[in-house]
Amino acid sequence: MRKHSVLAWSMVVALGGFLFGFDTAVISGAEKSIQQFWHLSVFEHGLTISIALIGTVIGSLFGARPSDMFGRKNTLYFVAAAYLLSSIGTAMAGNWYLFLSFRLLGGLGVGISSVTAPIYISEVSPADRRGRLVGLFQFNVVLGILISYLSNYLISQGGETSWRWMLGVQAFPSALFLVLIYFIPESPRWLILKKGETGRALEILRVINPLNCEQELASIKNSTLHDTASSSHLFSGQYKTPVILAVLFAFFNQVSGINAIIYYAPRIFEMAGLGAHSSLLSTVGIGLINFIFTLLGINIIDKVGRRTLMLVGSFGLIISLALVAFTFYSGHFSGFAIPVYMMVFIAFFAFSQG
Repeated sequence: MRKHSVLAWSMVVALGGFLFGFDTAVISGAEKSIQQFWHLSVFEHGLTISIALIGTVIGSLFGARPSDMFGRKNTLYFVAAAYLLSSIGTAMAGNWYLFLSFRLLGGLGVGISSVTAPIYISEVSPADRRGRLVGLFQFNVVLGILISYLSNYLISQGGETSWRWMLGVQAFPSALFLVLIYFIPESPRWLILKKGETGRALEILRVINPLNCEQELASIKNSTLHDTASSSHLFSGQYKTPVILAVLFAFFNQVSGINAIIYYAPRIFEMAGLGAHSSLLSTVGIGLINFIFTLLGINIIDKVGRRTLMLVGSFGLIISLALVAFTFYSGHFSGFAIPVYMMVFIAFFAFSQG
């Protein structure tokens, strides 16, 4: 029963990852209609797509602060509410400026959830299951991308206002997330270190680790000094190079072209000669490839090693993206060349850097 409780808590919080993926990819099916509906310039159209990313950056940079101040659970309530308001607001927005505001709010939810949800899962998970349970968040991100592409395809036949339904349908999983958060406990680590509520934390630790709950409690109490010392040495000579490399890797991960494909896949497919409906169907293939190869990466990473996966994936990304660029440059992009190259790109990205 205790084992299932921890899994259930983790699955609830991992819904934040599902909404992360859904919110990220859903705009791809609506962006062209939005541009036409409000007669947006190139700059305005680009801002419409990127405004959520601006919110994501802000949320990820400052998301840890409300999590420490108000608790993991309360912060997750805010994330769920942000997703819910964003989906309803963008679906019903009467003007472009209001639409931008709600997209920015959704981006904040994405950024904060990317920080708070993995922290919560790691803090309620026993050590021997922590890696797999935290992995639920990333699993749900790619699942959310797949479901958003499928949802866009199914809704696309709804006429001129179908883009509003594409964005609004996210309200249903957002509302579910908001309700389910009520049933999860607060992080015991936060209760001990930020609130001093040892008794309440011990009750939760008895569910997480019934055999060693007292030792776990003592370990959390003694962790403050160690964490402070670790943070002070993070940018010291010993760790400076690995930290810089990790930051650069994350940076190049984002500028690899993955966001352009996630956001503009239907438009790219139309430019390659596919019809509007066929283009949306092809994005389902993108989402499915992303989902399958992410699972592959999760299953082989400990056998093959992270470095090998990153090297193989990087070479695959270079080759596949170069083929996409050359095909557009040459002007001979009829048929299925572009969709195939893009799916190859997604496959290499998913099992290596995704």
